[in-house]
Amino acid sequence: MKVILTEDVKSLGKKGDIVEVSDGYARNFILSKKKGIEATAANLNNLKLKKANDERIAKEQLDEAKAFAADLATKQVKLSIRLGEGGKTFGSITSKEIAAAADEQLGLTIDKKKIVLKDPIKTAGVQTVQIKLHPQVTGELKVIVEEEK
Repeated sequence: MKVILTEDVKSLGKKGDIVEVSDGYARNFILSKKKGIEATAANLNNLKLKKANDERIAKEQLDEAKAFAADLATKQVKLSIRLGEGGKTFGSITSKEIAAAADEQLGLTIDKKKIVLKDPIKTAGVQTVQIKLHPQVTGELKVIVEEEK
């Protein structure tokens, strides 16, 4: 019997896969536990339409992320940090502060978890920060760090 999986089944397949299983296994496990549906013509057509819709939505999200990355590259955020004698800093600038400054200064909502900082910023000057917008798109934002007066 052919079955369309509605969720991942270990050692059988992933959600949306069409698999061939024995009648008993399909009736007693997959269909009864709602892990799949029978592969009728109507269900196959619904699956095809759903996959096409999912692909269209994924393409739109990718295009939006690319447009946002291009827009983000033209923007900059200014932050200040206290400097002591010899240019030593008191504290550092973290991704949380960068996200808050982007929201306050630019009106952009950026998740602090998507800002990629290897180490917190501890020097004055211009830094370019990577922001993970989509699995395939990474944007850049200029962060200008000035001495607090």
